[in-house]
Amino acid sequence: MARAGLDKEPHEVAAMFDDVAARYDRTNSVLSFRRDLRWRQQLTRALDLRPGELVLDLAAGTGASSEPFAAAGARVVPCDFSRGMLAAGRQSRPQLSFVAGDATRLPFATGSFDAVTISFGLRNVVDTDRALAEMLRVTRHGGRLVICEFSLPVRPTWRTLYRNYLMRALPRVARTVATNPEAYQYLAESIRQWPDQAGLAERIRAAGWEDVSWKNLSGGIVALHRAARP
Repeated sequence: MARAGLDKEPHEVAAMFDDVAARYDRTNSVLSFRRDLRWRQQLTRALDLRPGELVLDLAAGTGASSEPFAAAGARVVPCDFSRGMLAAGRQSRPQLSFVAGDATRLPFATGSFDAVTISFGLRNVVDTDRALAEMLRVTRHGGRLVICEFSLPVRPTWRTLYRNYLMRALPRVARTVATNPEAYQYLAESIRQWPDQAGLAERIRAAGWEDVSWKNLSGGIVALHRAARP
């Protein structure tokens, strides 16, 4: 079973997600106490998609995040660099047109999309700043970005409880439901290492995005960052 290191070497990350693809959606639902469904609903609202708009869903995995966009009438391109995830997605959601792609070298023309989004995947990219710049490149002028990612709980008590869950309880639960429990140890560590809401907002601005803001979900366990291409 593969486990990526915190240096996030692309081949290690891809191999790790290949290992967990078969039960990925179910495992995430269990580990998040089914809050992942609500987070994705909030993401869809934040995108504010209009019928016919073209949206790029990066780190789309098996396409669970992409389905609501299509249901809203948008044309969605689910993109991921894990071959295992793409295979699982094509089997479970054949109505979606999956594309293999690396977030740091996107295989799309400049200004292709009305909106770009990435859910729980940006922190797994080897070069965050380059990925943010690539998202900017493929978004049309006036287009928008929404990032859904784990973040820092606002209240100190909640923050302590959350960190204890990440480093103690989550790996134990993963051992009972996941195909590769070691992957979830990495995911817990990567969440702890990830910048807080203000830190990520600054990196988004530095990549060239404007009107950057964020909204905390579940007390800051997850944050939605929004921005626009000038």
